[in-house]
Amino acid sequence: MDVQHIRRIAVVGAGTMGHGIALEFALAGYQVHLHSRTEASLDRALRNIRDNLDLLASLGVVTRQEAGSVPARLQTSADLEAAVADADVVIESVYEDLALKQQVFRQLDEMCPVRTILASNTSTLMPSKLASATRRPGKVLVAHYVNPPFLMPFVEIVPGAGTSDETVATMSELLKSMGKRPIVVRKEVPGFVASRLQEALLREALWLVENGVASPQDVDVAIKTSIGRRWAVAGVFEVLEIAGWDLLEAIASDLFPHLASSPAVPAVLSDKVRRGELGVKTGKGFYEWTPQSAEALKRRIAAALVEIERWST
Repeated sequence: MDVQHIRRIAVVGAGTMGHGIALEFALAGYQVHLHSRTEASLDRALRNIRDNLDLLASLGVVTRQEAGSVPARLQTSADLEAAVADADVVIESVYEDLALKQQVFRQLDEMCPVRTILASNTSTLMPSKLASATRRPGKVLVAHYVNPPFLMPFVEIVPGAGTSDETVATMSELLKSMGKRPIVVRKEVPGFVASRLQEALLREALWLVENGVASPQDVDVAIKTSIGRRWAVAGVFEVLEIAGWDLLEAIASDLFPHLASSPAVPAVLSDKVRRGELGVKTGKGFYEWTPQSAEALKRRIAAALVEIERWST
């Protein structure tokens, strides 16, 4: 399918990622149909979209006129078939459960035109397992966004064993035309690229806290005021090219044996979940949260992302 022929996008799942992806496509000028199983979740998604449009306008990312044009291009429906029947591209963003996603892909395969590309926003599940629920493996892939999707330019495209080169190229060009900077993952591995990198850092951060080396707050300070600042403008390979790989080999030989490597979920994380200390959504995690402090954090992140994007372009 030629990118020029793509007109209609459907997003299945109206949660944090789903409504953000729908917002971005609508801002880019596409007709978007957002689906969720209940009208209540769709109403919540529309409120979040309005709030995010206000945020983008206040940060100067879009004009008030551009923000005001979005509702005319965005439809919602609790009827899956109505939402996807004429879609050129469908992006699934439901709960991260393989059986559920396979069920959705089976339905999409039956309801969508044969031309439709079926993409999943999964962060870990193999596209081949999703394609196996359809009769169109050549048109199935993963398009994994990072939150918030309307501010983060990164998307990783992950083809399955049966995904056609044409489908990969079409999805890549579609995303690039919207200002995204997609990468194509060369082979299926759990977690792909972004999630693996994040979880590797998280495992070490949790080990440091669990073993009393540093507080969660001090771990965050270490990341925000050192490596995090560099990684915002230069990747790990770029940064360490400056240091030199001979030095890094010496450091790695000394330090790698001491890094966290257990496959088990750290107890400090499991204990938090058992106590219901889930972070912002429950008002407590490793930090205490109020609605005001949570909103302030989200706005701080958004403003910084906008400035980084302006600086880097």
